[in-house]
Amino acid sequence: MLRIAQVLKSNGTEGELLISFFDVAPEDIDLQEPVYIEFDGLPVPFYFESFTQRGNNRALVRLTGVRSLKDADELAGRAILADYFEEEDAFSLVGWTVIEEQNIGIVGFVVDHENIPGNPCIWVRRPDGNEVLLPLHEDLIQWMDESSKQISLIIPEGLLE
Repeated sequence: MLRIAQVLKSNGTEGELLISFFDVAPEDIDLQEPVYIEFDGLPVPFYFESFTQRGNNRALVRLTGVRSLKDADELAGRAILADYFEEEDAFSLVGWTVIEEQNIGIVGFVVDHENIPGNPCIWVRRPDGNEVLLPLHEDLIQWMDESSKQISLIIPEGLLE
């Protein structure tokens, strides 16, 4: 997830928020997609109920579930995160070979990705035709070779069964 904005302050008594954007133009935000604010280290999804652009990098917004000054004040200073990327600009592993060097060798080929907040995963088609969802966490990646389109993963026990 990418940090796209920060809640600057509450606005009024009905839960409106003034937010400021980083490296993302307000007009590029998909208002139908959720944004996330972390609570106790976990991303909590919110949807935009209203969105009024204020200048080049600010907006006055209402988020689902934020109905009072108290709710809005609790969000002041917090980062707003989103699964934000352009498909054509995204680095894609689709078509890459997945290898597990210790026990298995070639696991299969990446056929898709699943962008689960805080837990990106890849769909891998095994040689038997079955597909399996594998986590793509940096601690599990042993190496990647872009020229040969191969990625070596440490695959936790039981994920391939």
